[in-house]
Amino acid sequence: MQTKLREILKFPCFFTYKIIGLANPELLDQIIKVIQIQIPGDYIPQVKSSNKGNYISISITVHAENFAQIENLYYNISKINAVRIVL
Repeated sequence: MQTKLREILKFPCFFTYKIIGLANPELLDQIIKVIQIQIPGDYIPQVKSSNKGNYISISITVHAENFAQIENLYYNISKINAVRIVL
C-alpha cells in the first residue's frame, strides 16, 4: 500500500487525514499541535461527532512537500492517546 501511495502522489500536494478518536475536548488541539510542528499553517478541520457522542471524526488537509511528511504525521498523530484510527 505504501509503495502504491508513494507512486500515486506528486509533490507538493494536498493530503487529507481522517482521524477517529475519543470525544476528548483536547484532541483537536493535540492533532493541530502535531501538524503545526511539521507543516505550519492555517488549518480548518471538519469535526463530526458519533451518534452517541463517544467519538469524533476529524478530517484535516495538509500541504505536504514530500512523502516523509505524510509518513511522519501519520505516525505522530497515531501516537496521540485519544486517537483510535488514522486514515
